[in-house]
Amino acid sequence: MKKIERRFPLQVGVTFCVIAAVAAYPLLKWGSAAVATAALVGGVLSTCNVLLGFMMIEYGFEKSYTTFLKAVLGGMGIRMAFMLGALLILILACHMHAVALTVTVVLFTMVYLVLEIFYLHRKVDVKNLG
Repeated sequence: MKKIERRFPLQVGVTFCVIAAVAAYPLLKWGSAAVATAALVGGVLSTCNVLLGFMMIEYGFEKSYTTFLKAVLGGMGIRMAFMLGALLILILACHMHAVALTVTVVLFTMVYLVLEIFYLHRKVDVKNLG
C-alpha cells in the first residue's frame, strides 16, 4: 500500500487555523453572527474541496499521465460542480450571508491553490530527481 504524504494536509490545517484566528476578532467584533457563520462555513467548504483535490493528486500521481489528468482534471470538474451546488444550497435554501460565504470561499480557494501548486511542483521535482 502506498504511503500518503501528510505534509500537505498539515499545511492546509495550519493555514485554516491561522486565517481563522486572524479573521475571528474582526468578524466577531464588527460582523454579525450570520456573517461569522457564513465565513466559517465557506472556509470549511474550501478546505474540504482542497483536501479532495489532494486525494486526487495522490491517487493519480504514480499512474500514467492519462490517468493522472483524468483524476485531477475530472476531479476538478466534479469538485467545481459540487462547490457551485453547495453555494447555491447554502445561499438559497439555508439563507446564509451570500457575500461573506462567497468571498470566504474565493479567498480560501486562492490561498489553497497557491499551496497546491507549490505542493505539486515539489512532488514533481522529487519524482524527477529520484
